[in-house]
Amino acid sequence: MNRTEPLVLGIETSCDETGIGIVRGRTLLSNTIASSMEEHARYGGVVPEVAARAHLEALQPAIDAALAESGVALADLDAVAVTSGPGLAGALMVGVGAAKALAVSLERPLYAVNHLVGHIAADVLDLDAHASLSPDRPQGKLEYPTVALLVSGGHTALLLVRDLTGDVELLGETMDDAAGEAFDKVARLLGLPYPGGPEIDRAAAAGDPAAIAFPRGLSRASDMAKHRYDFSFSGLKTAVARWVEQREAAGEPIPIPDVAASFREAVVDVLVTKAIAACRDHDVPRLLLGGGVIANRRLRDVAIARAAEAGVEVRIPPLSLCTDNGAMIAALAAELIMAGRAPSTFAFGADSTLPVTDIQVAEGPA
Repeated sequence: MNRTEPLVLGIETSCDETGIGIVRGRTLLSNTIASSMEEHARYGGVVPEVAARAHLEALQPAIDAALAESGVALADLDAVAVTSGPGLAGALMVGVGAAKALAVSLERPLYAVNHLVGHIAADVLDLDAHASLSPDRPQGKLEYPTVALLVSGGHTALLLVRDLTGDVELLGETMDDAAGEAFDKVARLLGLPYPGGPEIDRAAAAGDPAAIAFPRGLSRASDMAKHRYDFSFSGLKTAVARWVEQREAAGEPIPIPDVAASFREAVVDVLVTKAIAACRDHDVPRLLLGGGVIANRRLRDVAIARAAEAGVEVRIPPLSLCTDNGAMIAALAAELIMAGRAPSTFAFGADSTLPVTDIQVAEGPA
């Protein structure tokens, strides 16, 4: 195996997107994504059984497309990588099964890695061949330590990353709804379609973010001692529902733009405040943003502005690498290989609750 610039194919099937990525060391060669979002839209959210079936149907075409874009053949690969967790159990099983079959048939090492840590690994990729993906991306190699704020439909977490391949600490996470999940639920309350994030963003553009004083979960002084870096969006969602119900009961119209903007501002305020606090408390002058909710322009703008005031550099991978994708999984495996880590044994399965501290699963003997 080429350990200096390993050619790795990564498979990501943790939720509703089938991601196949190919990297050579830190160079991105292909990032192919097949989304089943439209199939879930009719249900107003992701249905695990539908997601698993969609992965089965999309995997082979996605692999073929990735190979064609990258210009490599399966026989050229040095290793295969796959998301072991966290995520939807049935969806993960599809990717894990496919990766094991591919590794066995090619007689290549297999790396089972953590989905959340993969989001961080997306930032190490060299985008020379894909420069248009992120023209304003900070230059230079990701330095350690860094604080990472990961925000998606299923996860909201703050991590302290001292070493991508061996030392990732969970500082805090959501205690109920993830931020993306809260966006979907509030959108449904307002009669907006799924997925809720982009719809809330569009509606909020015409609204006043200060129109309604929605609560900031786990932000009171009494909460901060125990939950300084944790998140809670369930109470915020309930507050929006109660506000809307009261207006409807009074026969008053619902100012959807103002509700959307005020809700979004409450979410963004909590996310950014806790992330900057983590940087300050741990004396870390850099913050990495990852996950699909980072596509929210208000979140990016507020994070960049407040970080600048605090003397913190903000790093954001290209938005196509913030959503779930196979390139980040391949990138993490490539980092493990270049660090001399042994491949995973086949004694692993899908782990829907895999802790973030388990960067690689079932690592074999060195």
